[in-house]
Amino acid sequence: MYLLYNKRTVGLSPALRPVGKCIRFCAVIAVALTLISGCVETGLSLDSETVNPSAEHQGWQHYGGDSGNRQYSALNQINRDNAGKLKLAWQYNSADGQAIPAAAELQLNPIIVNNVLYGRNPNYNVFALQADNGEPLWQYQPDKAHVGLSFMRGLSYWQNSHGQQARIFVTTSHYLTALDANTGMPVSDFGKNGHIDLRAGLGRDVDKIAVYAPSPGVIFKDLIIMGSAVNETRGAAPGDIRAYHVLTGELVWSFHTIPHPGEFGYDSWPEDYWLSGGGANAWAGLSVDHERGVVYAPTGSAAPDFDGSSRHGSNLFANTLLALDAATGKRLWHYQTVHHDLWDRDLSSAPTLATLTIDGRSVDVVVQASKQGVLYVLNRDTGEPIVPIEEVPVPASTIPGQRAHASQPKVTWPEPFTRQQFTADDITDINPAATAFVKAQFDQAAAFEYFRPFDLQPTIMYPGFYGGGNWGGGAVDIDTGMYFINAMEDASIVKMEAIEVDKNTQLGFGEFVFKKHCVGCHGDKLQGFYPYAPALVDIYQNGNKRSALEIVNTGKGRMMPFSHLSHHEQSAALDYLFFLSEQLNKASSMANDHNADTASQQAGHQEKETTYVFGGYTPFMDNRYYPAVKPPWGTLNAIDLNTGKRKWQVTLGEYAQLSDEGIAPTGTRNYGGPVVTQGGLLIIAATSDEKLRIFDKDNGDLLWEYALPAAGYATPATYQVNGKQYIVIACPGGKLGSKAGDQYLAFALPE
Repeated sequence: MYLLYNKRTVGLSPALRPVGKCIRFCAVIAVALTLISGCVETGLSLDSETVNPSAEHQGWQHYGGDSGNRQYSALNQINRDNAGKLKLAWQYNSADGQAIPAAAELQLNPIIVNNVLYGRNPNYNVFALQADNGEPLWQYQPDKAHVGLSFMRGLSYWQNSHGQQARIFVTTSHYLTALDANTGMPVSDFGKNGHIDLRAGLGRDVDKIAVYAPSPGVIFKDLIIMGSAVNETRGAAPGDIRAYHVLTGELVWSFHTIPHPGEFGYDSWPEDYWLSGGGANAWAGLSVDHERGVVYAPTGSAAPDFDGSSRHGSNLFANTLLALDAATGKRLWHYQTVHHDLWDRDLSSAPTLATLTIDGRSVDVVVQASKQGVLYVLNRDTGEPIVPIEEVPVPASTIPGQRAHASQPKVTWPEPFTRQQFTADDITDINPAATAFVKAQFDQAAAFEYFRPFDLQPTIMYPGFYGGGNWGGGAVDIDTGMYFINAMEDASIVKMEAIEVDKNTQLGFGEFVFKKHCVGCHGDKLQGFYPYAPALVDIYQNGNKRSALEIVNTGKGRMMPFSHLSHHEQSAALDYLFFLSEQLNKASSMANDHNADTASQQAGHQEKETTYVFGGYTPFMDNRYYPAVKPPWGTLNAIDLNTGKRKWQVTLGEYAQLSDEGIAPTGTRNYGGPVVTQGGLLIIAATSDEKLRIFDKDNGDLLWEYALPAAGYATPATYQVNGKQYIVIACPGGKLGSKAGDQYLAFALPE
C-alpha cells in the first residue's frame, strides 16, 4: 500500500478533489512515460552514477554524506564566525498526527538530492520534502505485510547517467523496496512488485530465519550492495554480503562471510559449519571507492554470541574489514580485528575513506572505528595497517568446551579515543554513595584483563557492550586529515552461568531454551535490560501465551523473530517463563536469588545436565543507574590521522539532575555521529539531553546549541538550496528513557 500526495491538492474542497486526483494521476503517467523512455534508451546494462556530480558539494546525497562515508561537507556559508546566529528555518512532523511508537528505531541520516529531502518516519513511512521549506511532496506507506523490525538509519539513491530515472531504496523488516524518487510509488518491475525478500538466497528456509538491514545499501554503477542484521543466537542466518541489480532486483553476486568448501577461510571454522552457522554479518553499513571499484564491508561476530564451543577456529570473516571487488564480490583483502569473538565486538559503523600525509607521502586509507574505542587505519589497496598492529597473548577460557583464541590484535596507533581499562582508580567519584555501590561490585569481579573471556566470576568489560564507538561512526576533514568521533565511556559487568536442567521434562527443557536464548536480554530474574528489553516479571498476570508466542515468532520492537526455534522449543520456553513469573511473584518477600532457585527446584528436575549460558547484557552502573566509571561518560574527540595523536577531547552532553547537584557536566550516552564542514564546524546531536550542538573543529569550543523537541539519536546532514545552507537533524528520541519524537528540524542563517 502507498500514499501519494501533494500538499497543494490534499487540502482541496470535496468538489475540487477529483481535479486534484486527476492532476496527480497525470503526473504519475508522465513520470511513467519518462521511465519507459529511459528503459528503452538505456536497457539493463546501465553505466549509472550514484549522484549528479555537479551537485555533489551542495547536497547530502548518500548516507554519511558521500560514498566514502566521510560525513564531511565543503559548504562554508555557515561557519565558526556566524554559527551562533542560526535560527530554525522549518520543522516537519513526519508522523502527521499518527501515534509514535515509544521505542521507535528512527535513527535517520536523511539524504538531499536536487533540492529534495528524503526521509522516514517512526511508522516506517518514506517521504519526500522540499528541502528549502519542508513542504511535503509525497509519502509512501508500506503495506502491513512489509512492516517489521527495522533500525531506520538511512536510504539509498540511484539515478541513471542521463538523469531520466531515479530510485530510492529502503529496507523495512526483511524487504528491500525500490521507490520512484519522483512519486514515491513502488517500482513494479523491481523484484516482486517493487520488493525483494532479503531472506531468500541464503540457503535456508526463509520462514525459519530473521534478516533485516538497519543501514542502507550502497550504490556502485547499476548495483545496490547490501549488508544485513541477523539473530545472534543458534539458528541465525548467515551474513552474506549481496549485490542486486538496481533495475530488476536480480541477485548479481554474493560473498559468503562464513566460507563454503573451497573458499578462502573455510578452514577457520569447523567442517561444514556454513550449513548451519550464522552471523558474521555487515549490519553497520558499507563504503565504496568508485575509482578503485571496491566496496569496504565491516562485519560483526559469529552466532551464537558468547558461546564459541560449536565454532572452534579464528572464524573468518567474522569481525573483519573486507575489501571486495564491487562488480563481482571477489575478496581483495581482509583484516580481522577479533579472532573467534566471545565478546560481541562487532565492527559497528561504516568505514571512512581518507587520504593522509604520512612521512611526507600521500596515502589512501580506510579508517574503521570499533567498539573497543580504537581506530584501525589500513592501506586502502592492501589492507596493511599503516602502523603495525601487534598480536598479544590473551587469557584462556575456563568454561568447559570453550577455546578462546590465544592472541588478539592490539592497536597502539592512532591513540585510543576511550580509556582501555577499568581499575580501582577508574571507579566513579560523583558522590560517596555511588563510589561505595560500585566498589562493592568491583571487588567481587575478576581483575580487568585485555580480552578476558567471560567465566563464572563476574568480569568487567571495558568499554561496555555499546562501545566505545557505535553506529554513528566518525567524520573526517578531507582538508586536514583530522578525524572526529563521539564515544561512550561506560562498562559492562558480565558472567557466564552454569545451569542444571532435566531436558526430559517440559519445564526443564523450557528452562534450558529460555536461558539459552532469552535470559541475556530479559534477565534470569525477568528484570529486563533497561532500556532495551522489558521486564517480564509480571507476565503471568497481564500476558497470555498466545500473544507471547506470536511475538516470539514475529518479533516486536528491538526483538528479532525467533522463528528458527521449533514449536516445541517455543512452547516449552514460554511455559517456563510463565511458571518462573508466577513463582517470583508468589515468593516476592524472599530474596530474588532464592526465588529463582525455588522456581528451578519446583520444576521437578530429576536427572540434570549442566550447560553454560551467557548471564546477560548487564551494564555496570551506580545506585542511580549512572555509569560506574569516573566521568566523562560521553566525549567528542579529534584525532590527527597524519600523526595518530589526539588533538582535543571535550565532554558531550549533560545530565540535568547531576548539574543541579553541583556536579560538572559528565557527558551522556550518545547515538548518532558528527558532521564536519569546511566552514570550521563540527555538528552533532546524539546525546540523551536532547540538544543539537556545534563545536569549533579546531579546538572543540562550543559555538551554538539548541534544545530539540526529542533527542536527536541520528547523524545530521547539511546542504545548500538556492545559495542558502541548511543543517537538518531527525529527532526520534525513544532510547535511553527519553521521550519519542517524529520531527525533522532544519536550521539556517537569518535573511
